[in-house]
Amino acid sequence: MRERFAARRLPQQPGRSGWDAILPPQSAPRVLEGDVSADIAVIGGGFAGLSAARRLLQLDANLSVALLEAGRIGEGPAGRNSGFMIDLPHDLASGEYGGADNASGTQADSQQTRHNRLAIRFAAEAAEEYAMPAEAFDPAGKINGAASEGGEQHNRSYAAHLQHMGESSEMLDAQAMRAITGSDYYRSGLFTPGTAMLQPALYVRSLARGIATRARICENSPVLALERQQDDWTLRTPAGNLRAARVILAVNGHAESFGFFRRRLLHVFTYASMTRALSDDEIARLGGREKWSITPADPMGTTLRRIHGTGGDRIIVRRRFTCDPAMRVPKWRMAAVGRLHNASFARRFPALSHVSMEYRWGGHLCLSRNSVPAFGEVARGVYAACCQNGLGAAKGTLSGMAAAELVLGHNSQLAQELLACEPPARLPPAPLTWLGANAVMRYKEWQAGAEA
Repeated sequence: MRERFAARRLPQQPGRSGWDAILPPQSAPRVLEGDVSADIAVIGGGFAGLSAARRLLQLDANLSVALLEAGRIGEGPAGRNSGFMIDLPHDLASGEYGGADNASGTQADSQQTRHNRLAIRFAAEAAEEYAMPAEAFDPAGKINGAASEGGEQHNRSYAAHLQHMGESSEMLDAQAMRAITGSDYYRSGLFTPGTAMLQPALYVRSLARGIATRARICENSPVLALERQQDDWTLRTPAGNLRAARVILAVNGHAESFGFFRRRLLHVFTYASMTRALSDDEIARLGGREKWSITPADPMGTTLRRIHGTGGDRIIVRRRFTCDPAMRVPKWRMAAVGRLHNASFARRFPALSHVSMEYRWGGHLCLSRNSVPAFGEVARGVYAACCQNGLGAAKGTLSGMAAAELVLGHNSQLAQELLACEPPARLPPAPLTWLGANAVMRYKEWQAGAEA
Protein backbone atom coordinates (compact mmCIF):
# COMPACT_ATOMS: atom_id res chain seq x y z
CA MET A 1 0.00 0.00 0.00
CA ARG A 2 1.28 3.43 -0.93
CA GLU A 3 0.95 6.33 1.48
CA ARG A 4 1.71 9.93 0.61
CA PHE A 5 1.79 13.09 2.70
CA ALA A 6 2.43 16.26 0.71
CA ALA A 7 3.43 19.55 2.32
CA ARG A 8 0.65 22.08 1.80
CA ARG A 9 2.93 24.94 2.77
CA LEU A 10 6.58 25.57 3.53
CA PRO A 11 7.97 27.68 6.38
CA GLN A 12 8.13 31.45 5.93
CA GLN A 13 10.18 33.44 8.43
CA PRO A 14 9.09 37.04 9.18
CA GLY A 15 12.01 39.45 9.40
CA ARG A 16 15.66 38.62 9.94
CA SER A 17 16.60 37.23 13.32
CA GLY A 18 19.18 39.40 15.05
CA TRP A 19 20.62 36.32 16.75
CA ASP A 20 21.68 34.94 13.38
CA ALA A 21 22.51 38.30 11.79
CA ILE A 22 25.18 39.22 14.36
CA LEU A 23 27.07 35.96 13.79
CA PRO A 24 29.72 35.48 11.09
CA PRO A 25 28.28 34.40 7.71
CA GLN A 26 27.82 30.68 7.23
CA SER A 27 29.65 28.69 4.60
CA ALA A 28 27.71 27.44 1.58
CA PRO A 29 25.06 24.88 2.53
CA ARG A 30 25.11 21.21 1.65
CA VAL A 31 21.93 20.65 -0.38
CA LEU A 32 20.33 17.25 -0.92
CA GLU A 33 20.90 16.29 -4.54
CA GLY A 34 20.15 13.07 -6.39
CA ASP A 35 18.95 9.90 -4.70
CA VAL A 36 20.46 8.98 -1.33
CA SER A 37 19.50 6.68 1.52
CA ALA A 38 19.84 6.51 5.29
CA ASP A 39 18.64 4.30 8.12
CA ILE A 40 16.71 7.17 9.72
CA ALA A 41 15.69 10.53 8.29
CA VAL A 42 15.04 13.59 10.44
CA ILE A 43 12.95 16.46 9.06
CA GLY A 44 13.73 19.78 10.73
CA GLY A 45 16.97 21.39 11.88
CA GLY A 46 15.80 23.08 15.07
CA PHE A 47 16.09 22.04 18.71
CA ALA A 48 14.02 18.88 18.26
CA GLY A 49 15.54 17.66 14.99
CA LEU A 50 19.16 18.26 15.94
CA SER A 51 18.65 16.74 19.40
CA ALA A 52 17.01 13.70 17.81
CA ALA A 53 19.95 13.24 15.45
CA ARG A 54 22.48 13.51 18.27
CA ARG A 55 20.54 11.12 20.49
CA LEU A 56 20.21 8.56 17.69
CA LEU A 57 23.97 8.51 17.25
CA GLN A 58 24.51 8.28 20.99
CA LEU A 59 22.33 5.17 21.10
CA ASP A 60 23.74 3.54 17.95
CA ALA A 61 26.97 4.92 16.55
CA ASN A 62 26.64 2.72 13.46
CA LEU A 63 23.38 4.28 12.28
CA SER A 64 23.20 6.22 9.05
CA VAL A 65 21.32 9.42 9.92
CA ALA A 66 20.31 12.20 7.51
CA LEU A 67 18.69 15.48 8.55
CA LEU A 68 16.89 17.81 6.15
CA GLU A 69 16.28 21.49 6.93
CA ALA A 70 14.03 23.64 4.74
CA GLY A 71 16.24 26.75 5.12
CA ARG A 72 19.54 27.38 6.89
CA ILE A 73 20.31 26.15 10.38
CA GLY A 74 19.85 29.09 12.75
CA GLU A 75 17.52 31.07 10.49
CA GLY A 76 14.35 29.19 11.43
CA PRO A 77 12.28 29.26 14.64
CA ALA A 78 15.08 27.82 16.83
CA GLY A 79 17.34 30.72 15.86
CA ARG A 80 14.48 33.14 16.59
CA ASN A 81 13.91 31.80 20.11
CA SER A 82 14.45 34.13 23.06
CA GLY A 83 17.10 31.71 24.32
CA PHE A 84 15.61 30.79 27.71
CA MET A 85 16.13 27.06 28.40
CA ILE A 86 13.94 27.03 31.49
CA ASP A 87 14.03 24.25 34.05
CA LEU A 88 11.02 25.15 36.19
CA PRO A 89 7.28 25.15 35.36
CA HIS A 90 6.64 27.89 32.84
CA ASP A 91 3.09 27.58 31.52
CA LEU A 92 2.41 30.50 29.19
CA ALA A 93 -1.32 29.92 29.56
CA SER A 94 -1.11 30.49 33.31
CA GLY A 95 -1.09 33.91 34.95
CA GLU A 96 1.62 32.75 37.34
CA TYR A 97 3.49 30.11 35.26
CA GLY A 98 3.11 27.29 37.78
CA GLY A 99 0.27 24.86 38.46
CA ALA A 100 -1.92 24.38 41.49
CA ASP A 101 -0.47 23.64 44.93
CA ASN A 102 -2.28 20.32 45.19
CA ALA A 103 -0.98 16.78 44.76
CA SER A 104 -1.71 16.52 41.04
CA GLY A 105 -0.47 20.04 40.25
CA THR A 106 2.76 19.58 42.17
CA GLN A 107 3.32 16.16 40.61
CA ALA A 108 2.82 17.53 37.09
CA ASP A 109 5.15 20.47 37.72
CA SER A 110 7.77 18.22 39.29
CA GLN A 111 7.68 15.97 36.23
CA GLN A 112 7.98 18.98 33.93
CA THR A 113 10.96 20.21 35.94
CA ARG A 114 12.62 16.80 35.76
CA HIS A 115 12.04 16.70 32.00
CA ASN A 116 13.39 20.20 31.46
CA ARG A 117 16.51 19.42 33.44
CA LEU A 118 17.11 16.33 31.30
CA ALA A 119 17.06 18.63 28.27
CA ILE A 120 19.37 21.17 29.91
CA ARG A 121 21.82 18.44 30.86
CA PHE A 122 21.73 17.11 27.29
CA ALA A 123 22.43 20.59 25.93
CA ALA A 124 25.22 21.20 28.46
CA GLU A 125 26.91 17.95 27.45
CA ALA A 126 26.59 18.88 23.77
CA ALA A 127 28.08 22.31 24.46
CA GLU A 128 31.06 20.67 26.14
CA GLU A 129 31.47 17.90 23.56
CA TYR A 130 31.41 20.30 20.61
CA ALA A 131 33.45 23.03 22.37
CA MET A 132 30.74 25.64 21.87
CA PRO A 133 31.54 29.27 22.73
CA ALA A 134 30.47 30.22 26.26
CA GLU A 135 27.74 32.54 24.97
CA ALA A 136 26.08 29.67 23.07
CA PHE A 137 25.15 27.95 26.35
CA ASP A 138 25.37 29.83 29.64
CA PRO A 139 23.86 28.34 32.86
CA ALA A 140 23.26 31.80 34.27
CA GLY A 141 19.70 31.59 35.59
CA LYS A 142 16.99 34.17 34.93
CA ILE A 143 14.82 36.77 36.67
CA ASN A 144 11.05 37.25 36.66
CA GLY A 145 10.84 41.03 36.62
CA ALA A 146 7.88 42.77 38.30
CA ALA A 147 6.97 46.36 37.43
CA SER A 148 3.64 46.56 39.28
CA GLU A 149 1.93 45.39 42.44
CA GLY A 150 0.13 42.78 40.36
CA GLY A 151 3.46 41.55 39.01
CA GLU A 152 4.91 41.39 42.51
CA GLN A 153 1.91 39.33 43.64
CA HIS A 154 2.46 36.94 40.72
CA ASN A 155 6.09 36.54 41.81
CA ARG A 156 5.17 35.98 45.45
CA SER A 157 2.65 33.35 44.44
CA TYR A 158 5.12 31.67 42.10
CA ALA A 159 7.85 31.71 44.78
CA ALA A 160 5.44 30.05 47.24
CA HIS A 161 4.61 27.42 44.63
CA LEU A 162 8.31 26.75 44.03
CA GLN A 163 8.89 26.45 47.78
CA HIS A 164 6.01 23.95 47.93
CA MET A 165 7.85 21.96 45.23
CA GLY A 166 11.10 22.14 47.19
CA GLU A 167 12.73 24.48 44.65
CA SER A 168 14.87 27.49 45.54
CA SER A 169 14.40 31.08 44.39
CA GLU A 170 15.54 34.52 45.55
CA MET A 171 13.50 37.70 45.80
CA LEU A 172 15.28 40.84 44.57
CA ASP A 173 14.24 44.34 45.61
CA ALA A 174 14.15 47.45 43.41
CA GLN A 175 17.72 48.40 44.29
CA ALA A 176 19.02 44.96 43.28
CA MET A 177 17.07 45.11 40.02
CA ARG A 178 18.54 48.53 39.27
CA ALA A 179 22.06 47.26 39.98
CA ILE A 180 21.51 44.38 37.55
CA THR A 181 19.64 46.10 34.71
CA GLY A 182 20.53 49.79 35.08
CA SER A 183 16.78 50.51 34.98
CA ASP A 184 14.51 52.06 37.61
CA TYR A 185 11.47 50.42 36.02
CA TYR A 186 11.28 47.25 38.10
CA ARG A 187 9.91 47.18 41.63
CA SER A 188 11.30 43.71 42.31
CA GLY A 189 12.33 40.43 40.75
CA LEU A 190 12.41 36.70 41.41
CA PHE A 191 15.69 34.97 40.52
CA THR A 192 15.74 31.25 39.74
CA PRO A 193 19.18 29.72 39.13
CA GLY A 194 18.47 26.70 36.93
CA THR A 195 17.72 28.31 33.56
CA ALA A 196 20.37 28.03 30.87
CA MET A 197 20.64 31.06 28.58
CA LEU A 198 21.40 30.40 24.92
CA GLN A 199 22.50 32.48 22.01
CA PRO A 200 20.01 30.37 20.11
CA ALA A 201 21.33 30.74 16.57
CA LEU A 202 24.89 30.13 17.73
CA TYR A 203 23.79 27.11 19.76
CA VAL A 204 21.95 25.35 16.91
CA ARG A 205 24.67 26.24 14.39
CA SER A 206 27.28 24.76 16.75
CA LEU A 207 25.14 21.71 17.46
CA ALA A 208 24.70 21.08 13.73
CA ARG A 209 28.43 21.41 13.08
CA GLY A 210 29.16 18.85 15.77
CA ILE A 211 26.57 16.38 14.51
CA ALA A 212 27.63 16.83 10.88
CA THR A 213 30.87 14.97 11.55
CA ARG A 214 28.77 11.79 11.87
CA ALA A 215 25.51 12.51 10.05
CA ARG A 216 24.44 13.98 6.71
CA ILE A 217 22.89 17.42 7.28
CA CYS A 218 21.34 19.08 4.24
CA GLU A 219 20.05 22.66 4.25
CA ASN A 220 17.89 24.52 1.75
CA SER A 221 16.27 21.11 1.21
CA PRO A 222 12.58 21.44 2.08
CA VAL A 223 10.63 18.19 2.13
CA LEU A 224 7.79 18.53 -0.35
CA ALA A 225 6.29 15.10 0.22
CA LEU A 226 6.71 11.83 2.13
CA GLU A 227 5.84 8.72 0.13
CA ARG A 228 5.83 5.16 1.45
CA GLN A 229 6.38 2.19 -0.79
CA GLN A 230 6.74 -1.22 0.82
CA ASP A 231 9.00 -0.81 3.86
CA ASP A 232 10.68 2.54 3.14
CA TRP A 233 9.78 6.20 3.02
CA THR A 234 10.98 8.52 0.27
CA LEU A 235 11.37 12.18 1.21
CA ARG A 236 11.10 14.31 -1.91
CA THR A 237 12.89 17.67 -2.06
CA PRO A 238 13.36 20.10 -4.99
CA ALA A 239 16.76 18.68 -5.97
CA GLY A 240 16.85 15.16 -4.58
CA ASN A 241 15.20 12.27 -2.76
CA LEU A 242 16.09 10.65 0.55
CA ARG A 243 15.03 7.09 1.26
CA ALA A 244 14.80 5.81 4.83
CA ALA A 245 12.97 3.12 6.75
CA ARG A 246 12.03 5.46 9.59
CA VAL A 247 11.38 9.19 9.80
CA ILE A 248 11.36 11.65 12.69
CA LEU A 249 9.13 14.65 11.99
CA ALA A 250 10.61 17.52 14.01
CA VAL A 251 8.87 20.46 12.36
CA ASN A 252 6.74 21.70 15.28
CA GLY A 253 3.57 23.34 13.91
CA HIS A 254 4.35 22.36 10.34
CA ALA A 255 3.34 18.79 11.21
CA GLU A 256 -0.11 20.07 10.26
CA SER A 257 1.23 21.13 6.85
CA PHE A 258 1.86 17.43 6.15
CA GLY A 259 -1.66 16.50 7.26
CA PHE A 260 -0.93 15.39 10.82
CA PHE A 261 -2.80 16.73 13.89
CA ARG A 262 -5.24 18.72 11.75
CA ARG A 263 -7.24 21.28 13.74
CA ARG A 264 -5.31 20.34 16.87
CA LEU A 265 -2.34 22.72 16.73
CA LEU A 266 -2.51 26.39 17.64
CA HIS A 267 -0.15 28.48 15.52
CA VAL A 268 1.14 31.51 17.39
CA PHE A 269 3.83 34.03 16.48
CA THR A 270 5.79 36.08 18.96
CA TYR A 271 8.00 39.04 18.07
CA ALA A 272 11.37 40.45 19.04
CA SER A 273 13.58 43.46 18.33
CA MET A 274 17.32 43.83 18.89
CA THR A 275 19.08 47.16 19.32
CA ARG A 276 22.13 48.15 17.39
CA ALA A 277 25.38 47.66 19.31
CA LEU A 278 25.58 50.13 22.18
CA SER A 279 28.47 52.61 22.26
CA ASP A 280 30.89 52.79 25.16
CA ASP A 281 29.20 55.98 26.33
CA GLU A 282 25.76 54.37 26.21
CA ILE A 283 27.04 51.33 28.10
CA ALA A 284 28.45 53.59 30.80
CA ARG A 285 25.22 55.60 30.95
CA LEU A 286 23.15 52.43 31.29
CA GLY A 287 25.23 50.78 34.00
CA GLY A 288 24.20 47.44 35.40
CA ARG A 289 25.64 44.07 34.48
CA GLU A 290 26.84 43.27 30.98
CA LYS A 291 24.49 40.26 30.76
CA TRP A 292 21.07 39.59 32.24
CA SER A 293 17.80 37.93 31.28
CA ILE A 294 14.28 38.87 32.38
CA THR A 295 10.98 37.15 31.79
CA PRO A 296 7.90 39.16 32.80
CA ALA A 297 6.09 38.34 36.04
CA ASP A 298 2.94 38.18 33.90
CA PRO A 299 3.38 35.81 30.90
CA MET A 300 1.85 38.38 28.53
CA GLY A 301 4.37 41.06 29.47
CA THR A 302 7.72 42.03 27.96
CA THR A 303 10.77 39.77 27.95
CA LEU A 304 14.19 41.45 27.95
CA ARG A 305 17.79 40.34 27.55
CA ARG A 306 21.07 42.21 27.58
CA ILE A 307 23.87 40.40 25.77
CA HIS A 308 27.61 40.90 25.59
CA GLY A 309 29.98 39.24 23.16
CA THR A 310 29.70 38.49 19.45
CA GLY A 311 27.94 41.44 17.86
CA GLY A 312 28.64 43.80 20.77
CA ASP A 313 26.48 44.88 23.71
CA ARG A 314 22.80 44.86 22.81
CA ILE A 315 19.33 44.68 24.34
CA ILE A 316 16.60 42.39 23.02
CA VAL A 317 12.90 43.09 23.56
CA ARG A 318 10.20 40.46 23.06
CA ARG A 319 6.54 41.37 23.27
CA ARG A 320 3.19 40.44 21.70
CA PHE A 321 1.68 37.09 20.70
CA THR A 322 -0.67 36.63 17.75
CA CYS A 323 -2.58 33.59 16.54
CA ASP A 324 -2.15 32.93 12.81
CA PRO A 325 -3.68 29.62 11.63
CA ALA A 326 -2.25 30.16 8.12
CA MET A 327 1.30 30.29 9.60
CA ARG A 328 1.95 33.61 7.86
CA VAL A 329 2.61 37.08 9.24
CA PRO A 330 1.49 40.12 7.21
CA LYS A 331 4.21 42.67 6.56
CA TRP A 332 2.31 45.54 8.19
CA ARG A 333 2.30 43.74 11.53
CA MET A 334 6.07 43.90 11.95
CA ALA A 335 5.93 47.70 11.87
CA ALA A 336 3.00 47.81 14.30
CA VAL A 337 4.68 45.44 16.74
CA GLY A 338 7.92 47.38 16.36
CA ARG A 339 6.21 50.49 17.73
CA LEU A 340 5.12 48.48 20.80
CA HIS A 341 8.69 47.28 21.30
CA ASN A 342 10.02 50.83 21.04
CA ALA A 343 7.57 51.99 23.69
CA SER A 344 8.43 49.12 26.08
CA PHE A 345 12.14 49.79 25.61
CA ALA A 346 11.80 53.57 26.16
CA ARG A 347 9.79 53.10 29.37
CA ARG A 348 12.51 50.91 30.82
CA PHE A 349 15.53 52.79 29.48
CA PRO A 350 14.60 56.46 28.93
CA ALA A 351 18.26 57.45 28.73
CA LEU A 352 18.62 55.13 25.72
CA SER A 353 15.36 55.98 24.00
CA HIS A 354 17.36 57.30 21.03
CA VAL A 355 18.93 53.88 20.42
CA SER A 356 17.47 52.29 17.32
CA MET A 357 16.43 48.68 16.78
CA GLU A 358 18.64 47.11 14.13
CA TYR A 359 16.71 43.85 13.71
CA ARG A 360 13.08 42.87 14.10
CA TRP A 361 11.65 39.40 13.60
CA GLY A 362 8.85 37.02 14.39
CA GLY A 363 9.02 33.38 15.42
CA HIS A 364 6.48 30.59 14.93
CA LEU A 365 5.35 28.81 18.11
CA CYS A 366 3.08 25.79 18.30
CA LEU A 367 0.72 25.20 21.21
CA SER A 368 -2.04 22.74 21.93
CA ARG A 369 -5.29 23.65 23.61
CA ASN A 370 -4.56 21.24 26.46
CA SER A 371 -0.80 22.04 26.66
CA VAL A 372 0.40 18.59 25.58
CA PRO A 373 2.97 17.62 22.92
CA ALA A 374 2.21 16.18 19.49
CA PHE A 375 4.36 13.12 19.99
CA GLY A 376 4.53 9.52 18.90
CA GLU A 377 4.08 7.35 15.82
CA VAL A 378 1.70 9.12 13.44
CA ALA A 379 2.09 6.77 10.48
CA ARG A 380 3.93 3.46 10.20
CA GLY A 381 7.57 4.39 10.65
CA VAL A 382 6.92 8.15 11.05
CA TYR A 383 7.39 9.64 14.52
CA ALA A 384 6.35 13.16 15.54
CA ALA A 385 8.39 15.28 17.94
CA CYS A 386 6.29 18.42 17.70
CA CYS A 387 4.27 21.05 19.59
CA GLN A 388 6.55 22.49 22.26
CA ASN A 389 3.87 24.80 23.69
CA GLY A 390 6.03 27.90 23.45
CA LEU A 391 9.08 26.45 25.22
CA GLY A 392 11.07 25.29 22.22
CA ALA A 393 14.56 25.31 23.72
CA ALA A 394 13.83 22.83 26.52
CA LYS A 395 10.79 20.97 25.24
CA GLY A 396 12.07 20.78 21.66
CA THR A 397 15.31 19.26 22.91
CA LEU A 398 13.35 16.89 25.10
CA SER A 399 10.95 15.70 22.39
CA GLY A 400 13.83 15.11 19.99
CA MET A 401 15.63 12.99 22.57
CA ALA A 402 12.48 10.99 23.32
CA ALA A 403 11.63 10.46 19.64
CA ALA A 404 15.09 9.03 19.01
CA GLU A 405 14.66 6.64 21.92
CA LEU A 406 11.21 5.62 20.70
CA VAL A 407 12.37 5.01 17.12
CA LEU A 408 15.15 2.70 18.27
CA GLY A 409 12.92 0.78 20.63
CA HIS A 410 14.52 2.02 23.83
CA ASN A 411 11.74 1.84 26.40
CA SER A 412 12.89 4.98 28.19
CA GLN A 413 10.93 6.58 30.99
CA LEU A 414 10.98 9.87 29.10
CA ALA A 415 9.45 8.43 25.93
CA GLN A 416 6.81 6.53 27.90
CA GLU A 417 5.83 9.65 29.87
CA LEU A 418 5.41 11.67 26.68
CA LEU A 419 3.40 8.85 25.10
CA ALA A 420 1.17 8.81 28.18
CA CYS A 421 0.01 12.37 27.51
CA GLU A 422 -3.43 12.71 26.02
CA PRO A 423 -3.49 13.80 22.37
CA PRO A 424 -3.74 17.50 21.47
CA ALA A 425 -7.36 18.62 21.85
CA ARG A 426 -9.38 19.56 18.79
CA LEU A 427 -9.68 23.27 18.07
CA PRO A 428 -12.73 25.17 16.81
CA PRO A 429 -12.82 26.04 13.08
CA ALA A 430 -9.94 28.28 12.00
CA PRO A 431 -11.90 31.58 11.90
CA LEU A 432 -13.20 31.01 15.44
CA THR A 433 -9.77 29.92 16.65
CA TRP A 434 -8.20 33.05 15.17
CA LEU A 435 -10.84 35.36 16.62
CA GLY A 436 -11.02 33.75 20.05
CA ALA A 437 -7.30 33.26 20.61
CA ASN A 438 -6.38 36.78 19.54
CA ALA A 439 -9.15 38.30 21.64
CA VAL A 440 -7.99 36.39 24.72
CA MET A 441 -4.34 37.33 24.16
CA ARG A 442 -5.13 41.03 23.67
CA TYR A 443 -7.24 41.01 26.85
CA LYS A 444 -4.48 39.29 28.84
CA GLU A 445 -1.92 41.74 27.48
CA TRP A 446 -4.13 44.62 28.61
CA GLN A 447 -4.43 42.96 32.02
CA ALA A 448 -0.62 42.72 32.22
CA GLY A 449 -0.51 46.52 32.42
CA ALA A 450 2.93 47.81 33.34
CA GLU A 451 4.46 44.38 32.80
CA ALA A 452 3.97 44.86 29.02
